[in-house]
Amino acid sequence: MKQLPTPLAGVVVVETQAFQDSRGAFARWFCEDELAQAVGARRIVQINHSLTHSVGAVRGLHYQRPPHAETKFVRCLRGRVWDVALDLRADSPTFLQWHAEELSAANARMLVIPEGCAHGFQVLEAASELLYLHTAAYCPDAEAGVSPTDPAVQIAWPLPIGDLSARDNQHPALPPDFRGIAL
Repeated sequence: MKQLPTPLAGVVVVETQAFQDSRGAFARWFCEDELAQAVGARRIVQINHSLTHSVGAVRGLHYQRPPHAETKFVRCLRGRVWDVALDLRADSPTFLQWHAEELSAANARMLVIPEGCAHGFQVLEAASELLYLHTAAYCPDAEAGVSPTDPAVQIAWPLPIGDLSARDNQHPALPPDFRGIAL
């Protein structure tokens, strides 16, 4: 596993080396020892899978408020997505900045999104599937979101937003006096 820093503090791209032979391929997708800095004292407590059918669809931007904040490890199993992390951490040098990576089954990259960052993605290829590893269990009372079209954040989605759930469509823009999430 090769870990590549991004412009956002704590957001890391993990590249995986696949070993191939006549039977197919094998790759290590998660290693607590190699990802110890990203995992910290936490542990993986939940694994989720998503399937999104339509190109241009956006899911997000989602996060959980403390004390249920979570680190996410996101991989694309099938298709291609444009995966976004938005830094909402009050004490971060990259507060209110975003970073995106194309994740695909072909590039086998994983994006590590730390606590205090919102996450979302846009589908670039029909029937794209994502696998998420979480360091906190889902807590409905702690769920929150940011509008993917928030003018203060100005995420440059690569395609027009085609499909957005009613729930995600109701996420508010950040208020002008938003001071961030204290972790």
